Amino acid sequence: MFGKGSKLYGILTGCCPKCQEESMYKVKNSYILTKVFDMHEKCSHCGQKYKIEPSFFFGAMFVSYGVSVGIGIIAFLVSHYQFKTNLKTSFISIIISLIALMPIIMRVSRNIWINIFIHFDKDWKNKVK
Repeated sequence: MFGKGSKLYGILTGCCPKCQEESMYKVKNSYILTKVFDMHEKCSHCGQKYKIEPSFFFGAMFVSYGVSVGIGIIAFLVSHYQFKTNLKTSFISIIISLIALMPIIMRVSRNIWINIFIHFDKDWKNKVK
């Protein structure tokens, strides 16, 4: 379920969605903000192009919104109900969480978006010329 070949593995590791052999990103650390979007053109193992069409990752913006809402809800629930903070402090915790996790949210959103369209292929080695 979480191992190589699963969607979740591809999303959480940021690896090629087709072969899951290498990272799609040139720099693994997403907190280097100048390089957060720097991606390889294609996978060096299976040859999968990451930018399927112009402005392909524009759709990741919508995924990012959903991921951010989920994180905001979790931050609120933990802050308000677990730590018994007041409403104002709970909303501040949402803002801090979203700012702190922004680079990760951006990459995970791209990973989710590309994994919607490209599926893992266990026989990719037989198809590469």
